[in-house]
Amino acid sequence: MQSVEQILERNARVEADKAWETSGTRRACIAAVTYGIATLFMWRIGISDPWLNALVPTGGYVLSTLSLPLIKRWWLKKYYK
Repeated sequence: MQSVEQILERNARVEADKAWETSGTRRACIAAVTYGIATLFMWRIGISDPWLNALVPTGGYVLSTLSLPLIKRWWLKKYYK
């Protein structure tokens, strides 16, 4: 059986993980990496204006993360009872 102290430590870790998963810093880091990789890939295969065209997948990622909280709230109300 776990002690109260172990449970509190685990809860603190879970809270920290959740805070990181939903943080703007994490989203910005992933968007920056996505942009960099997309730019390099597009430059390598010869697409014109890779700096500009790489905004498309990056923008898609950012828009999807912005819409997820809305979809989650809707799903929780409708299906999770």
